[in-house]
Amino acid sequence: MSSIRIVSYGTGHHDKPAAYSPVVIDTTTLHNPPDDPAVRATLTQLTGLHPDVAAYVLATPGADKLIATALRRIEHRIATGYRVIHVHVHCYGGRHRSVAIAEHLAADLRLTEDDVRITHRHIARPILRSRLHNLTGH
Repeated sequence: MSSIRIVSYGTGHHDKPAAYSPVVIDTTTLHNPPDDPAVRATLTQLTGLHPDVAAYVLATPGADKLIATALRRIEHRIATGYRVIHVHVHCYGGRHRSVAIAEHLAADLRLTEDDVRITHRHIARPILRSRLHNLTGH
């Protein structure tokens, strides 16, 4: 039996979690509420724990493939006998995309694994100015 430790975090906080050989999942290609004027006012103050934010993130083209690839990588480690599997899921701010994907992975893994724990490292931190804003200056 494996223990799975999932940590969501934001790379913009510059204090990523430490673990030996984690499975790293980059969610920065997924839709980000703060970067989308159509949902910025309604979703930015929420987190990936909110069903509307999770649905928004999971509706991104490619989200299903990202999740399937992550699950295959984790299942491979389970099959090869890893006792503790660290999974690091990151986005820029650690409040929306990484949280939604980490929660989705945890729910899927709990269907077959007994010991799945999740920590959202930056969910309570202030919202960061988006990378898009930083790149364009708008």
